[in-house]
Amino acid sequence: MTSLNALWLCGCLLLSGCASLSSNSIDASPYASLLATCHIPVKQQIDALARPLIQQQRTPGVVVALLHHGQRQVFSYGFTDTDRHIPLSGDTLFAVGSVTKGFTAESAALLVQEGKLKWSSTLREMLGNKAPLSPDASRITLLSLATHTSGLPRQMTTLHMLGKLTDYLFTGHPFYDDLDNGEFIDYLSHFEQPAQRSVVYSNLGYSILDYVIAQHSGQTPQAIASQQIIAPLGLKHTGYQPENLPGYALRARGHAGDQPKFIQRGRRVPDWHFSGYMVGAASLWSSANDLLSYLDAHMSGSGDPVLDRAFKDATSVRFKQPQYDSSALAWLSNNRDGQSILYQSGFIGGYASYIGMDIRHRTAIVVLQNSFNWNNDIGYRMLLRLARADESADGCSANAINPAPAD
Repeated sequence: MTSLNALWLCGCLLLSGCASLSSNSIDASPYASLLATCHIPVKQQIDALARPLIQQQRTPGVVVALLHHGQRQVFSYGFTDTDRHIPLSGDTLFAVGSVTKGFTAESAALLVQEGKLKWSSTLREMLGNKAPLSPDASRITLLSLATHTSGLPRQMTTLHMLGKLTDYLFTGHPFYDDLDNGEFIDYLSHFEQPAQRSVVYSNLGYSILDYVIAQHSGQTPQAIASQQIIAPLGLKHTGYQPENLPGYALRARGHAGDQPKFIQRGRRVPDWHFSGYMVGAASLWSSANDLLSYLDAHMSGSGDPVLDRAFKDATSVRFKQPQYDSSALAWLSNNRDGQSILYQSGFIGGYASYIGMDIRHRTAIVVLQNSFNWNNDIGYRMLLRLARADESADGCSANAINPAPAD
């Protein structure tokens, strides 16, 4: 192992999140099954999962938005920050980090539906001579970028990146400026693809996807998403320039949590801002209400046949990994106990987000925190519980065990 790679491994261990994007705990206790079969009120279940995060000062606030059996419910806990104590709501703005990638992948899916791109198109075909490409980089396809199966790592391993990463751990400042500036072009000239194909979550890959879409179509993916997804769905609190969105002054403020490692939990940390090729990877701001409407459109239709086909394309699993998350376009697919969950997670600055769908049971959930916490599992747990409840015909036993603390 080279000294540079060893340093990068140390950085990964400090971040505690290089191998996967988030931690989704499994409901395996007897109490979890009781919750599912005995139909404990949803509010009571979510209260039991969310309130301890506030009480234990894991985060200043949490918003959970749920769509189940056609009914929308929003549960808000805590405040926008530790100073102003403004209550959160379903319309409060949060930075949603990598949830942005879903909008970018679906912008590419719209171009595919319109015949302007093909999923099988390679970087060589799409970029021509605009960039020097290694033989392996030349063969990277649009589909492999969108599904995190290109073989590209999470980010480039450079001394510059390691220096920015170290600074982040102490200050909270962003460390993706090289990807934002397009410095990946040189990286592609000597890229070598791993022998084994797998899902490797890659901010680098999505920066390149942003670049390719802009170069090939003449429009940035965020412009396409704004015009063809965000505006038609009426997502008034969703966009890439938060200062232009309603409620910006009352937005949730980001706080240190599990990261940055050397900033005290609960302290405010800087917002991250990008202006180049990381915009399509991590720059979206949104609200719980808007994201729930976005999920609803995936399950129930948007009214636009082209957009609906793009959504269906985006949520179709392309690469299956037994015992691990399989991959659709930006969406990851997790299967547990016969239940199939599609989800995305986002982490940026001082925020953590989760959006998930159980299409078979027509259930969707959004969970937004204004603290960077790797374990953002409320959404995953609730989707599994509600699926079990929908399929249960047993009802509650009179001799059921007494309710226990939240698992």
